[in-house]
Amino acid sequence: MASTNLEGGCLCGALRYRLNGKRIDAGYCHCRLCQRSSGAPVMAWATFAAADFSYTQGTPAVYRSSANGLREFCPVCGTQLIFRRPSETTVDVTMASLDEATAIAPEYHIWTASRIAWFDTLDDLPRHADAGPDESV
Repeated sequence: MASTNLEGGCLCGALRYRLNGKRIDAGYCHCRLCQRSSGAPVMAWATFAAADFSYTQGTPAVYRSSANGLREFCPVCGTQLIFRRPSETTVDVTMASLDEATAIAPEYHIWTASRIAWFDTLDDLPRHADAGPDESV
């Protein structure tokens, strides 16, 4: 996978970030925590090494959404940008917050057991009822 140099930020522009490194993976999450935190039926995340992520403007607010997860968002407009597990060395970035939102495409679906019945995508990507074969929550 080639190195990535991407930037993104929140709706109001108060919070900006940069990614310099290789993307680990990318996918759709259908879990209830993502649904409730976004108000949307699915979230699209791209995973990077935490060392390859940095904020370039502003300071995020942080919300512990579960025993294992922290969500970072803009304290001004509320845009959710980051999910991280304190015990891991990766960070998940909301793909729609990238300046070039089409730069990364999802590769799979996880937590499809929580998929909202009236929402589906028209793709043939692998689907996992839980966290998937390589993840634990």
